[in-house]
Amino acid sequence: QVQLVESGGGLVQPGGSLRLSCAASGFTLDYYAIGWVRQAPGKEREGVSCISSSDDSTDYTDSVKGRFTISRDNAKNTVYLQMNSLKPEDTAVYYCSTLQGGGYCLGQYDYWGQGTQVTVSS
Repeated sequence: QVQLVESGGGLVQPGGSLRLSCAASGFTLDYYAIGWVRQAPGKEREGVSCISSSDDSTDYTDSVKGRFTISRDNAKNTVYLQMNSLKPEDTAVYYCSTLQGGGYCLGQYDYWGQGTQVTVSS
């Protein structure tokens, strides 16, 4: 069984915080770069953040820099996305996915989870 499960989404007011989790089963995340991707209604899928496996380097889209932090805990086989200072435009379904980039944040997406809904509204 190969599975990714996202959790931690919910309804939050602008300026609030959430921490998303991406838990892997059936394989280890140690050797994969993991990306967080979001999709809002009527919009294209957008890469939010990524963390590599080899050196834990990170990457963020400009709109979330300084607000979001991606991290991994290999012992728990889990990747996290800490989201602070949330804005209404952050509203989307958030997915985590492996990338085929030799452990770096490059190449095509591979395994996907079912996503978790994040809604930022007053």
